[in-house]
Amino acid sequence: MQYMLMCCFDEKQWEKIPESQRDAIMQEYGEFVQSLVNSGHYLAGARLQSSSTATTIRGKSGKPTITDGPFVETKEQLGGYHLIECKDLAEAISIGKRIPTIPFGGTIEVRPVHAVACGEAENRASKADHAGLARE
Repeated sequence: MQYMLMCCFDEKQWEKIPESQRDAIMQEYGEFVQSLVNSGHYLAGARLQSSSTATTIRGKSGKPTITDGPFVETKEQLGGYHLIECKDLAEAISIGKRIPTIPFGGTIEVRPVHAVACGEAENRASKADHAGLARE
């Protein structure tokens, strides 16, 4: 079963941590990811740029509206994610608890991924094309 580990952190709090300590946390993070690769759990992941670089697309009056910045104002921002393969939720939580930002105020949301078969995704895309919905 696939699980998404969504890693959130208060960006302002992160900036208050001394740079040398942030560097050490990120080095530990690299070792953590390498351990997931070595164990066969790691499928994908990425660190995101600051939420100030976000662009949000919303539906307004049936049409997309684009705004700069994150979707909502929150204390914590999504900083990255890991897509992992686990036997069950307990294993995914066990892996999530090892993420190095937790002791410094990080929050990890663990959520099962609803897999869509490739054929099903292609069929949905085809239906969207026929309905006049644009894909990018």
